[in-house]
Amino acid sequence: MRLALVPFNPIVGDIDGNTARISQCLEEARNRGADLVVLPELCICGYPPKDLLLRRSFVTACEEAIETLGREHSRSLHVVLGHPGHTTGTPAASKIANLLTVFRDGVREATYHKRLLPTYDVFDEDRYFESGSEAVLINVDGMQVGLAICEDLWMGLDAGFQGRYADAADPVAELATAGAELIVSPSASPFVLGKSRTHHLILERHAKAHGVAMASVNQLGGNDDLIFDGHSLVVSRSAELVASGPLFQDEMLVYDFPCSSETREFPEPPDTEKLLFEALVLGVRDYLRKTGFKEAIIGLSGGIDSAVTAAVAAAALGGDRVIGVSMPGKYSSDHSRSDARELADRLGMRYETIPIAPAFGGFREVLNPAMEHLGYRKLGETLPDLSEENLQARTRGTLLMTLSNRSGALLLTTGNKSELAVGYCTLYGDMNGGLAVLSDVAKQQVYRLSRYLNDHFAACGFAHPPIPENTISKPPSAELAPDQRDDDSLPPYEVLDQIIERYIELRQSTSEIVKTTGFDEEVVRRIAILIDRNEYKRKQAATGLKVTSVAFGQGRRMPIAQRWRS
Repeated sequence: MRLALVPFNPIVGDIDGNTARISQCLEEARNRGADLVVLPELCICGYPPKDLLLRRSFVTACEEAIETLGREHSRSLHVVLGHPGHTTGTPAASKIANLLTVFRDGVREATYHKRLLPTYDVFDEDRYFESGSEAVLINVDGMQVGLAICEDLWMGLDAGFQGRYADAADPVAELATAGAELIVSPSASPFVLGKSRTHHLILERHAKAHGVAMASVNQLGGNDDLIFDGHSLVVSRSAELVASGPLFQDEMLVYDFPCSSETREFPEPPDTEKLLFEALVLGVRDYLRKTGFKEAIIGLSGGIDSAVTAAVAAAALGGDRVIGVSMPGKYSSDHSRSDARELADRLGMRYETIPIAPAFGGFREVLNPAMEHLGYRKLGETLPDLSEENLQARTRGTLLMTLSNRSGALLLTTGNKSELAVGYCTLYGDMNGGLAVLSDVAKQQVYRLSRYLNDHFAACGFAHPPIPENTISKPPSAELAPDQRDDDSLPPYEVLDQIIERYIELRQSTSEIVKTTGFDEEVVRRIAILIDRNEYKRKQAATGLKVTSVAFGQGRRMPIAQRWRS
């Protein structure tokens, strides 16, 4: 039996377009001699469709498209298609389920209802779906194949939420008991650094426990803040990895059963920085493609964050479709301008310099009389002056948004997770934009990524190292005040990033962080307070690409007006 796993990249809600591309995938699988073709979870509509599922007409359109695909494109194939569907009765009264429908030669063979519905982090499936309760098997050329969907296989183990299913039936165990020789699982599991390795281990665990072969295929592509790696895996009943597709590539994986006993060698797992870069590039490319933007615009400060953001954008779109803008101010160093210029040249970007002094001076001229009349200090009267610093950032943000409006290019924000965590970013200033590329990438990881890009520039698609060395080596600074440096008011990033990771991703209390790390208690508590107090900024931030277990996005829902301190 020949299995084809298809890492399909859908556009959410584009039912006609997805249908057309799926039909092409099925034709390719047929030409490659496949007997069974499996596409990712909810492939007909894309994952996650969110509240589109509350529109009955949307679900009905998905069902009609599936029927058309199955009737017209399943000749000589068993085709497993994921879609939402009404469960019983008329559409107006029926509940909705996350389904797999199997077709063969134009005939519907079986329908499976997803049993375990994740409702944590970015998932909210209990909001939309009714869970199933039955194990479903199909016979493909004499082989008993069990059907599962994503969480049915992972059971929260890949996200640390396995306790959610402590009292639930194990879908994999029930399929094995029912006689499954192979279990296939279409998935739409968002990318997180390290998760692909975890999925491999979970498949091995199931195979060892039940003596059944396992195969999974993940959705590919970026949908809003989520990125999907398209990874396909096949594990034999003896728990050996026998087939593995590439991550972040549109490449069908074809494998013949029964599993061969010959030894197979697979390449070493990619470096963390390689995976991170490929994920961010795919996230940026798909966000622009799927929302209709052709170009991007970035404010270039000469610093590390805007440099890495620009490199990702250039890799995703091509340097000629990225506009870099340097906006020097009163406190900007000469190297900030020269480093920005050099970066743009290395990446082949369109480049412009717009000094902010005239616009900033106009703001001060208008505001200072009002400040004096109201009894407040004039801007810049004494330094440091947070209001003046923020006004510089807002002047730059206004210039960039105006250029974005005129050009139709999407403004990419450049702030990293460390800054966003503690509020070292300005609302309506450097936070302006439509997509936050590095919002889930901590400062130290940004530096590691920059060095990786320079060390492996050819493999990353660059003609030469993309990041100027001075950008990497100089101390980070916002350059909004004389001789300003990040470490004037923040602990070193090797300390800050650990505190943020433990407080946000591991959900540790401040006392746990102090006990575990030995960091100064006052520093830890101050950073935790900054994180809590700046929730209001993150609620107004641009959509950010998720690459860690907990990002500042839809999966982290904290109140703004609250007084809990751990």
